[in-house]
Amino acid sequence: MTIRAVIFDLDGVIIESEQLWDDARREVAADHGGQWRDDATTVMQGMSSVEWGAYLHDALGVDLPAHEIIDSVVENLLDRYREHVPLLPGATDAVARLGTRWPLALASSANRVVIDAVLAITGLADAFAATVSSEEVPNGKPAPDVYREAARRLGVAASRCAAVEDSANGIRSALAAGCHVVAVPNAAFPPGDVLSEVGVVLHDLGELTVDAVERLDD
Repeated sequence: MTIRAVIFDLDGVIIESEQLWDDARREVAADHGGQWRDDATTVMQGMSSVEWGAYLHDALGVDLPAHEIIDSVVENLLDRYREHVPLLPGATDAVARLGTRWPLALASSANRVVIDAVLAITGLADAFAATVSSEEVPNGKPAPDVYREAARRLGVAASRCAAVEDSANGIRSALAAGCHVVAVPNAAFPPGDVLSEVGVVLHDLGELTVDAVERLDD
């Protein structure tokens, strides 16, 4: 087995955005009659916009049509990004390092407009040969769809791709697609037992090197 491409997650890997998504959803829920549940944040991790829009409406009782919930959350989030995109320490360097060795793709649960805005603001748009949003495939994470599509767009078998992930649902998605996973666990939302199924676990993006990914070939 030889790694031929690397697929990055966005939220929690390149940008520290899980809390911003959570804040945006909570604000929309609070403004429109929703009742937040203790497990809502964890449940929605990895969902596509169609899935979390329906969850906010059906499970949390947000009194807007699902498409308006999605639009409101996304606009709230983009307002935050226009002020500041919270790049994780070492993210730009890690992308650049791996990009000298392999073609890169992005497989994200974020909406297309959010992905494009973040990559434009951070100057990372040219680093990725392909980018895929979960809204462009049938099912969000932990289903394998977004990773399979990213591999397809790269023209590389998923089994020859390394996925860089931080969350439990993201790791499950990559594994289900047949990718080999490098995990950089999210400190705020640790992935738990699924880490035992991961090939390489790192403490931070400073450790995300060509050598670390090539350990998946051992």
